[in-house]
Amino acid sequence: MRAIQRFINATTIPTQWILSLTNMATSAGSHLKQGEGEDGQDSPHTHKCSHCDKEFRFKSKLNRHLRTHTGERPYSCRECNKQFSHLKRHMRTHTGEKPYRCEECSRQFTTLSNLKSHVRIHTDEKPYSCEECSRQFSRLGDLRRHMRTHTGEKPHRCEECSRKFSSLSELKMHIRTHTGEKPHKCEQCNKGFSQSTHLKRHKRTHTGENPYRCEECSKRFNTVSNLKRHMRTHTGEKPYRCDECSRQFTTLTNLKSHMRTHTGEKPYMCEKCSKQFRQWSTLKKHMKTHGGEGQRTHTGEIPYRCEECSKRFNTVFNLKRHMRTHTGEKPYRCDECSRQFTTLTNLKSHIRIHTGEKPYRCEECSKRFRQWSTVKKHMKTHGGEGQHV
Repeated sequence: MRAIQRFINATTIPTQWILSLTNMATSAGSHLKQGEGEDGQDSPHTHKCSHCDKEFRFKSKLNRHLRTHTGERPYSCRECNKQFSHLKRHMRTHTGEKPYRCEECSRQFTTLSNLKSHVRIHTDEKPYSCEECSRQFSRLGDLRRHMRTHTGEKPHRCEECSRKFSSLSELKMHIRTHTGEKPHKCEQCNKGFSQSTHLKRHKRTHTGENPYRCEECSKRFNTVSNLKRHMRTHTGEKPYRCDECSRQFTTLTNLKSHMRTHTGEKPYMCEKCSKQFRQWSTLKKHMKTHGGEGQRTHTGEIPYRCEECSKRFNTVFNLKRHMRTHTGEKPYRCDECSRQFTTLTNLKSHIRIHTGEKPYRCEECSKRFRQWSTVKKHMKTHGGEGQHV
């Protein structure tokens, strides 16, 4: 407009030409305000999506966005024939190109959005907040997944067993329980894992890395779950409760093991003699009776002698336990009343006084007992043996 004015001032031209040029300039300026800046580029927030009212600076960005509503996928990958709404990002999965690098830790990413999301790990920025519980998230996808814990929505279903999941990643991991697929391989020992997190955890068995530290006692752990489980020894938290007798446990594993005292289930079987056990640790102890140190129960060999009383034992473990009768050592303490015991078995038996648990039942009259030895004595009144349930 200013250029036209200078031209008019410097030149003698007819009046109708002047009016025509002025109208053309006004019309062009009006058009630029609607869609473009004076430099010919799209101006900020000028292109609005008719579906969701989202605004875009560039028309090309609006066109690409519209495909999220229409589902249009006009671009085909020559490598795998998959269709996409924008192809460039996908092609990096074939080329391995990762053009976006984190300045903090040098990790590289295929997309700018993934880099931005990653950077929030360093800045601790969590811009997405849950309206239900105010919990905050660094990624919008994480917030959406979290919202399903409030709505109960599980949109992803396994075609094999019809089990439903709140996220696609959970479904993919679950499907591997059917296919047996273990795509994540350890470079050290070639062991396969169904999840990348399991591989990461496994790698620490080679490196010896223990990145998670207890703030109470400085003890270190190789997984977050192990640290959390350890923390309960400080807090006294027992989040797992038995529905049968209300006894509580610090770990789910301990609860499952305990539940077998009610169900009678013995899932661990000795391959040598077919004897079954409730706990894996009990089976391992039993296996020693078939070979090595435990073989002495069959041969009668008793090589370990107590120097105090000359009593002999077939295992080092049994000798150590016996030695406590001389030293008075009682390493197992009850958290409820601080009473101490020489063996873990005695402590477990004592704890039932506090919990009221009676896991041993008489098969004849259904009377319950805290100790197996007591039910065996009781069974003599019926003339048989008791059942452990």
